[in-house]
Amino acid sequence: MGKYLIEALAHVRVEVDYGSEYRYRNPIVGKNELVIVITQSGETADTLAALVEAKKKGARSIAICNVVGSEATRKADGTVYTHAGPEIGVASTKAFTSQLVALQLLALHMAQVRQTLSAEEIRSQIEELHQLPQVIEQAIKASSSMDKVAERFYNRNDFLFLGRGINYPIALEGALKLKEISYIHAEGYPAGEMKHGPIALIDENMPVVAIAPDDHVFEKMVGNVQEAKARGGAVIAVTTAGDPRMAAVLDDTRDVILAMPRTTPLLTPVIMTIPLQLLAYHIAVRRGCDVDQPRNLAKSVTVE
Repeated sequence: MGKYLIEALAHVRVEVDYGSEYRYRNPIVGKNELVIVITQSGETADTLAALVEAKKKGARSIAICNVVGSEATRKADGTVYTHAGPEIGVASTKAFTSQLVALQLLALHMAQVRQTLSAEEIRSQIEELHQLPQVIEQAIKASSSMDKVAERFYNRNDFLFLGRGINYPIALEGALKLKEISYIHAEGYPAGEMKHGPIALIDENMPVVAIAPDDHVFEKMVGNVQEAKARGGAVIAVTTAGDPRMAAVLDDTRDVILAMPRTTPLLTPVIMTIPLQLLAYHIAVRRGCDVDQPRNLAKSVTVE
């Protein structure tokens, strides 16, 4: 998400790495580069190792973190605190959405300094951020039927999550949450890549979750949904309220449509995250899983 936001708003090229892979590939780092490490706890071993490696090679650093005084905040040159409060569950929910907002603010600040957006454009983005809590409340209310959705799909063994552009990372988040707390195999994929492999898996037993807000690639997402339905897949479509186009291609008896409130394209992923996290929650509860303490997972991964 950070890559999409910073490139779109500040026009700075961004490279994304897994912390666990970064230090082992002899990364090319220049002294005019900034490394941003994202960690809820500030104590995650692989992220800290990546931070040390980048600093050793001369990069400046920022930590986006939730825990004041944690090791990441002490080692980084600067910190953007998410102020999400204690994250009780092992699988982060509010910490994740707070990180998205922190990245948005960082990207807007960079855009201001680099003058890639006008003062009016930045003001407009900030006003939308101020409205975000109310829009999230609307999204939670719009997700009130999620228990009924979970009742229909909780006994499936596989899920496919599809998204495009800035919403592709949210497909990854939806799949990750479902894996972590319900122990169902799930994959997040760029929707345009569906035909390059995952479409072979789609049948009547594999639900497809389509993240399809009313944006510039909406028609492409409708096409992906039609392809999934042609292979027998049931579709859970998360889309924008007031747009009838997705409902026109869905079957009320087999498919589900979840209409989320409208916001700006760069904030839509925050809203789209809410129903996916709630879907994972309700499916996990239906399956009798411990939502807060999933098996085999720890809140902070302190060894590599």
